[in-house]
Amino acid sequence: MSTANYTNALINETSPYLLQHAHNPVYWYPWGQAALALAKQQNKPILLSIGYSACHWCHVMAHESFENPQTASIMNELFINIKVDREERPDLDKIYQLAHQLLAQRPGGWPLTMFLSPEDQYPFFGGTYFPPQPRYGMPAFIELLKKVAAFYRQYPQQVTQHQQALTEAFTSDETIIINPEQRLDAEPLNQAREELAQNFDRNYGGFGQAPKFPHLFNIERLLHHYQITAQQGNPDKEGLEMAVLTLKKMAFGGIYDQLGGGFCRYSVDEAWTIPHFEKMLYDNGPFLTLYSEAWQLTHNPLFEQIALETAAWVLRDMRSPEGGFYSTLDADSEGDEGKFYLWTRDQIRELLNENLYSPFAYYFGLNRPANFEGHWHLHVYHELEETAQHFNLPVIEMAIQLAQAKTILFQNRQQRIPPGRDEKMLTAWNALMIKGLATVGRIFARPDYLRAAEQALDFIKNKLWVNGRLLVTYKAGQAKLNAYLDDYALLLEAVLSLLQARWRDGDLNLAIALAEVLLTEFADTKQGGFYFTAHHHEPLISRPKSFADDSLPSGNGVAALALGRLGHILGEQRYLQAAEQTLQASWSLLQQAASPHATLLSALEDYLFPPQIIILRGEPEVLTTWQAVCQQAYAPHRFCLAIPNPVPDLPGLLAEKKPQGSAVAYVCTGHQCRAPITSLEELSKVV
Repeated sequence: MSTANYTNALINETSPYLLQHAHNPVYWYPWGQAALALAKQQNKPILLSIGYSACHWCHVMAHESFENPQTASIMNELFINIKVDREERPDLDKIYQLAHQLLAQRPGGWPLTMFLSPEDQYPFFGGTYFPPQPRYGMPAFIELLKKVAAFYRQYPQQVTQHQQALTEAFTSDETIIINPEQRLDAEPLNQAREELAQNFDRNYGGFGQAPKFPHLFNIERLLHHYQITAQQGNPDKEGLEMAVLTLKKMAFGGIYDQLGGGFCRYSVDEAWTIPHFEKMLYDNGPFLTLYSEAWQLTHNPLFEQIALETAAWVLRDMRSPEGGFYSTLDADSEGDEGKFYLWTRDQIRELLNENLYSPFAYYFGLNRPANFEGHWHLHVYHELEETAQHFNLPVIEMAIQLAQAKTILFQNRQQRIPPGRDEKMLTAWNALMIKGLATVGRIFARPDYLRAAEQALDFIKNKLWVNGRLLVTYKAGQAKLNAYLDDYALLLEAVLSLLQARWRDGDLNLAIALAEVLLTEFADTKQGGFYFTAHHHEPLISRPKSFADDSLPSGNGVAALALGRLGHILGEQRYLQAAEQTLQASWSLLQQAASPHATLLSALEDYLFPPQIIILRGEPEVLTTWQAVCQQAYAPHRFCLAIPNPVPDLPGLLAEKKPQGSAVAYVCTGHQCRAPITSLEELSKVV
């Protein structure tokens, strides 16, 4: 149905998701004082709809209801309608997802549909997707709208009771009981390992059942735990095997784009075969980091292949001319979920000669029934070695043939209409990708990926770092919205990752500036930890302070980890103290359930087993060799910084790390430092 005759207040927004609704017959407003004041003035409840551009069911509900003039007329008559892009306003999403869970006693999702009191924006009813006709056990959306509006008018006392209950629940959620005499210990690390084993899928890898998410931070936790136990003389081989199996199964599965690289959001089945086809920048940054570090530990060539293919996809499809990275690719193309990625057997036969088709079909299981609506979504059915043996060919020759076939199909696929791309650039998500590219570039000696990471950081500094503060989003020449905890913490971590790969004047100063904002604008100085919103953020019905990992790593966990590292590098006790206080604030949560807090556990590891800090000073041409020695092995608890001799005026303890001849290494662990090392052979022994 055409909606070109309608224009609403979203027309002035930059979010592609909001602009998708700018010509709905619904008179949408963006979240802001204008809409909130209008709701109070007219005493109309607020219909708050939260979604994002790559969300399949968001598109479905928009088409079924928001583009329908009859539905829109009722929405406009009964409510003030506010549309929010969750990727721009994760604060609102966190608050109202929790409110939904408290009201409905079940998790939320997207699209999130909440009905709020106009006076205080407290919700009194909510849900997610609602159909236009009764189905799935849900009422028709139009009937629901009428009943909710009537409930608000007829039962004000119950609306008030909902508000009071939510206020108490939010207050309880924000209250942390801290025992000042509690000593931090390694028990949560061991507890997390046990929890992951209990939830592990020993057939297909990963954790839990369908729908199955990658849970990358739990896989990283297993790698870290293996490394710590190996250093203690009792390597956790089973934990490593769990991580390796999961990484292999995902790499072979349909959650991975077998032709173009990059990972989809999650798998709808336990075997990673059929994904939900959206691709998110925030997933693929951590995927780059994880597969690169897993290769460094295991030297499995599959992990290198996946890391490099995914990095190539990012630069090819997700990079803006300005250097930043776009947010998402839709699940849908041409209105159909996954259409861009699907094949018929005849399509493949037409493109490949028999010598290429036969092994390709065997490798990807094309002789089996179609796996997605009469089509094939490619996933590895027989591994490379098995396929080579079946066709009596050397493995290397079979690999070449399969690569040729994949290239032919990929080039053909490039002629299709691609999925929609959300081209806003988000600070936190770009930070995750900067870290990922810096890690790939450092481990695999790829200056092109390091350069891309640097250019993305420069983009943020030029466009999203304004007067010493970060902004959230950039699109169409406009940067907007004050940044959140995740933006500062993840960018700080990204800058430190990039500094490990290559020194650049100014990057360390940026890291310090980010750390200072974390302390002044986000820290809870009474109870420890960091709020999700800054002290000067607009007042909302709750001020979240979350510790668990979600689709992004926990902002509190990343802040504690990055501040701890920077504190050790500079000798800055305020940073170390903030990291420790964050761990203290989260301690009761870690004791209750450790594995959902994997990022905090990495910070706990650094607290219990202080990282090895290596500061190299030397001539630039010599530093490259010394730095390679420090970084050739998997060492998540080592931080190596190579600073050229000419760099003056270093801050903190770095000022004491003076140049000595062509190269020198200063190696410290916690408060213990070795004598300066001036020979490469001696440095090799130490690391």
